[in-house]
Amino acid sequence: MTLSRPPLIGITLDHEPGGEGAFSRYPFHALRENYLTAVSEAGGLPVCLGYGQNADALMDRLDALIITGGAFDVDPALYGEEPHPLTTLKSSRTSAEHALLRAALVRDRPVLGICGGMQLLAVEAGGTLIQHLPPEQQHEQPNPRHEPGHAVSILPGTQLARIVGSSTMSVNSSHHQSVRTPGRAKISALAPDGVIEAIELESARFALGVQWHPEFTLDPGDRRLYAALVEAAR
Repeated sequence: MTLSRPPLIGITLDHEPGGEGAFSRYPFHALRENYLTAVSEAGGLPVCLGYGQNADALMDRLDALIITGGAFDVDPALYGEEPHPLTTLKSSRTSAEHALLRAALVRDRPVLGICGGMQLLAVEAGGTLIQHLPPEQQHEQPNPRHEPGHAVSILPGTQLARIVGSSTMSVNSSHHQSVRTPGRAKISALAPDGVIEAIELESARFALGVQWHPEFTLDPGDRRLYAALVEAAR
């Protein structure tokens, strides 16, 4: 059923322990402003999600879910591996996001996974991750994140290709891990060096993951991606 009101788009938050010199001396949630702005400009109402709520109850109320990125990694135990020395875990965040993702997929709510959110979507689909990319591949781009880092090739015949209407996009790059195998997901974009840059679940109405950060809206396809998410949530 098409909603007449703007759809509620849940956005996952990061978590910091706080301390002297931090935003708060006490634990706090945080999120870059442009995650919310991108949703608002696409016509959705962004709703920030903490970790203590019931995932099923939340997804009963929300119309779509965005799983954001952050300076942490998905627990490799979820795909049967031991942690790499440079793998950094935030167990409470991963547990909360995993529960929300599963609740969203069961209800066929639209899902957009960004950076680590894409990696979690791949793991939920039975895939695996590369825990540390060689630094010479420069997927942690040296220039600012509000500038492009490299191009990606959008694979024809994918939902992503239909959304962005282009065979290439210019994207930023801020990750040291990537999808190794997508499991049940379909690969929908690749970096020039072959790193998987986007995946999608064909079994879902809308479940896409992108390795870049479209909230910076560096490419026209980024705005189209957010617009498609909001439209799917109506």
